[in-house]
Amino acid sequence: MAASLLHPLTLLAVLCGAATGGVLRHFITRLAMHRLGAGLPWGTLLVNLSGASLAGLLGGFWYQGLGGAVGLAGALFLVGLLGSYTTVSALSLQTLELLQERKTRLAVVYVLLSLGLGLPLTALGFVLAGFLSG
Repeated sequence: MAASLLHPLTLLAVLCGAATGGVLRHFITRLAMHRLGAGLPWGTLLVNLSGASLAGLLGGFWYQGLGGAVGLAGALFLVGLLGSYTTVSALSLQTLELLQERKTRLAVVYVLLSLGLGLPLTALGFVLAGFLSG
């Protein structure tokens, strides 16, 4: 199993997907800022919501239709493209999977930890960067 994770074609698929996802995120974020203004981070919101929708669509197709056999397409689209495009897609898909497995408490804990710790850790990193650079 571990050998397949490092298979050159799998790594190439993730790389290509990640490059594409990053470029799409940049383009959509800049376009939304230009069209809708910078009052609310519309671009990030649009990217996160569209990424969550695509993760649900693709994840649902692969996990339900193919019994979890995602292979290179999953590495390209789910891990690479959507992983680079937005991380909320992974959070949303994984939370949905926990809910479908009837692990409601675990899903709630996962969301609360992700958001409850993510924001403070981001703030801490921001403060630390200011301290180290000043």
